[in-house]
Amino acid sequence: QAQLVESGGGLVQAGGSLRLSCAASGRTLSNYAVGWFRQAPGKEREFVAVISRRGAVINYADSVKGRFTISRDNAKNTVYLQMSSLKPEDTAVYYCATSPRTVLPTTTAMYDYWGQGTQVTVSS
Repeated sequence: QAQLVESGGGLVQAGGSLRLSCAASGRTLSNYAVGWFRQAPGKEREFVAVISRRGAVINYADSVKGRFTISRDNAKNTVYLQMSSLKPEDTAVYYCATSPRTVLPTTTAMYDYWGQGTQVTVSS
């Protein structure tokens, strides 16, 4: 059974950094675009970043541009999200997900498989 597992979340002070990982088992990530989303309490899940199958094309939400970097290592079947200059408003549960679409998707409906999420808390 396919599984996506996020890790690397935690508590960090504003201005700090974290690196999230999304490791896949039972699914070859190189066959999919992989996106990161986040959901804060009481809010809808929102798009953060997405990377194409080979990593050549990347898209970010405006709110994280210049601060977050998405990357992938297909040999390790893992996608990463490097988060820097973190702000309290970045506090959320972060999810990775896969999409079979070739045009990089930014909405949840375009993703077919999700991880369980990892909590990121940024203190002021």
